[in-house]
This record gives sequence, C-alpha cells and structure tokens, in this order.
Amino acid sequence: MLDGFKKFILRGNVVDMAVGVVIGAAFASVVSGLTKAFLNPLIKLVAGGAEKFSTLQFTIHGTAFPVDDFINASISFVLIAAVVYFLVVLPVNALVARMNRGEKPPDPSTKKCPECLSEIPIDARRCAHCTQPVLGRAA
Repeated sequence: MLDGFKKFILRGNVVDMAVGVVIGAAFASVVSGLTKAFLNPLIKLVAGGAEKFSTLQFTIHGTAFPVDDFINASISFVLIAAVVYFLVVLPVNALVARMNRGEKPPDPSTKKCPECLSEIPIDARRCAHCTQPVLGRAA
C-alpha cells in the first residue's frame, strides 16, 4: 500500500503540481519583500535616484507604461524560479533517479529498416514502407 502511494507521489505531474502551487505561493511573498526591500534600492541607485526609478516609464499616444513594476515582477519571477528549481526539482529528480537505479530498460518493440530507416515492428519480416525484406529481430 505504501509502495503504491510512494510511486504516486513521485510521479512527475504530481510533483510539478505541488511545486507550482504550494512552493511557488509560499515563496512569492518572501521574494516580493526581498525585491522591494533590497533590490529596488540597488536599482534606484543605478538609475540615479528614487525619483528617476519610480517615474521610469515610456509613453505612447499619451498613455504611460510604468517600467518599474515590470522590473520588480521580473526579478521576483527569476528568484522564485531559481529557488524552486534548486530546492525542489533537482532533489526530486535525484531521488527518482536513485529509485530507478538498477531497473532494466524495457525491450525494444521496434527496429529500423536497413533500406529506408523507418521504424517497423521488431518481429516484421518485410518493411511496410519500402517492402524491403528484413531478416532477424535486429536490423
């Protein structure tokens, strides 16, 4: 019973869903706070002061597009993605690789035709694409 549960939890789509929802939501506020408290002041220094960064925008036909909010959101996204990748995805991939170590890969069910190189069933004696006779199980 626990073995089936372990296989279910370590399936790629379940882990990806958990990563996207739980970990992403948990780190979003922390990264937003880090961006606003530490990285924004650094960007403001580079931009030449707080007034210049907060008014950093471009205008098209009288409509202002503020760039500072986009920069903050981009930095937050990159930081969240890095944390999730290095703290969740890499360890889960290592765990799955460790669990699958020693398992023999399944026997192939197809082979390549020696004439046209198309995939044909392993037990075929003639290629369905070019009608070339094929001998043996491996081409």
